[in-house]
Amino acid sequence: MIYKICPAPAWREAERQGIYRGSADDLRDGFIHLSAAAQVAGTLARHFAGQPDLFLIAIDADDLGDALRWEASRGGELFPHLYGELDPAAAHNVTALPLRADGSYGLPELLS
Repeated sequence: MIYKICPAPAWREAERQGIYRGSADDLRDGFIHLSAAAQVAGTLARHFAGQPDLFLIAIDADDLGDALRWEASRGGELFPHLYGELDPAAAHNVTALPLRADGSYGLPELLS
């Protein structure tokens, strides 16, 4: 499994439209930023700190085919990048990420 962290309103809109084209950062970079299970907490801390109303979308990497590439990012670590749009039907699970009073998030158990 790989994961997309997304503001809940943006994901709900993608479900209504039947397509997720990505965040402003994704559109700027030309791909949808995703994270492996071990990278989710770091991605949350670095790019989403303190943001309420987030979803964690679980996607089977095998379902994305050749549009998925693992590329070096932070410190040379390989991150999954989706070159194309994401069909919301590809989501195996969509989980709300509660923002705790201390600014951390309640993360579910993640599958690798």
